[in-house]
Amino acid sequence: MKALIGRKLGMTSTINEDGSLIAVTLLSVTPNTITHIKDNEKDGYSAVQLGFETAKKLSKSLAGHVKNSKVAPKVIREFRVDELPENTKVGDALAADSFSVGDSVDVTGTSKGKGFAGTIKRHNFHRGRKTHGGRSYRRPGSIGSMYPQKIFKGKKMAGQMGNERVTVKRLKVAVINTDLHVIGVAGAIPGPRKGLVFIRQAK
Repeated sequence: MKALIGRKLGMTSTINEDGSLIAVTLLSVTPNTITHIKDNEKDGYSAVQLGFETAKKLSKSLAGHVKNSKVAPKVIREFRVDELPENTKVGDALAADSFSVGDSVDVTGTSKGKGFAGTIKRHNFHRGRKTHGGRSYRRPGSIGSMYPQKIFKGKKMAGQMGNERVTVKRLKVAVINTDLHVIGVAGAIPGPRKGLVFIRQAK
């Protein structure tokens, strides 16, 4: 099982063996602890819950849930797996060496929130004409017909932009530093610096 919780540190660049320069996003992945294991027989599906960082204080219910792992995680996330690896048990730690350089990974994060935005910025609509009597410079234009006298769900309109869960698939692991607990992934990853990210092996 290759999955980790981390935080985005920022971007840099590195040089490939062929001399080409590639952009790399650095992720801080301090050791994750397995807090709970789910299996098909008991829960109906296979999954592993990972704990990340240390919380100042846990609620009684959460403290009871992670009691066997002997940690007090600040963040807990569940990763589904097709098959549970052998000898996997609660309390085991997963670190940056879970991955190798060249691995293909999917990275999930929360994109930067950009507030309320119009259709031009949010959906790349065209601007209306500014001459010959045109008055609809940045308006969305017609949003429906006479029938069925309603606006369909999903219609591209003005609204909240960003601040949503985004997954970037099949990125390559370019750098691994086990001493500093850092993984470098080629390409860009959603979210601000210090934003929470979830890394797992690409299917």
